[in-house]
Amino acid sequence: MDPTPALPGPPERRDWTDGHVARWQPVLPALDPVVEGAVTRMKKLSVHLRRVREQSLVDFDLERHEFDTLHKLAGRGGSAAPSELAQDLDLAPASVSGRLDALEKRGFVRRTQSTTDRRRVVVELTASGRETWLGATDVLGHEEYRLLGVLDPEERVLLNDMLRRVMVAAEAGDDPAPWRG
Repeated sequence: MDPTPALPGPPERRDWTDGHVARWQPVLPALDPVVEGAVTRMKKLSVHLRRVREQSLVDFDLERHEFDTLHKLAGRGGSAAPSELAQDLDLAPASVSGRLDALEKRGFVRRTQSTTDRRRVVVELTASGRETWLGATDVLGHEEYRLLGVLDPEERVLLNDMLRRVMVAAEAGDDPAPWRG
C-alpha cells in the first residue's frame, strides 16, 4: 500500500525527486516522502535558478561582484554614496572603491561630487549600467515566471504564503530539534 496520501486533482507527471524519494524510502523507512520531496525540490529549484543567473552573467559579460554592485546601486534608485554601497554589500570601503573603478571604466557607473556637500561623492548608475543590470535581471525573472506560470495566481499566493511560514521558522534561529523517526 502506498503510504503517500492521494492528492486531489489529476495525477501529476513524475520528476527526478519522485525517483529519489522512492530510492531512499526502503533505506530510511521513517523518511517522510512529502517532507523529503518538498525539501529536495526546493534545493533543486535553487540550484536551477542559480545556474540561470550565472548564465545570464556570462551572457551580459558581468562578474558576480559587478552584478551585485549594480544591483545594490539600482536598489537605491540608481544613486548612492560609496559608504552606503559598502554597507549594502557588507564590504570595506576600499573594496567598494576598487569595484567602482572597474565599473566606471566599463561605463556602468559614474562618480560625481554631491551638489549639497562637496566632500561627498555620489555614485550613479549610467544608462548602460542600468540596461546591462536590467538585461541580466530579466533573464532570471523570465525563468521565475516560466516556472511559477504552471500555477494559477491563487496557487502562487498560497505557495508564497506557505514558503513565508517555512522561512519564518528558519529565520527564528532556534536549534533544530533532533530528527525523530
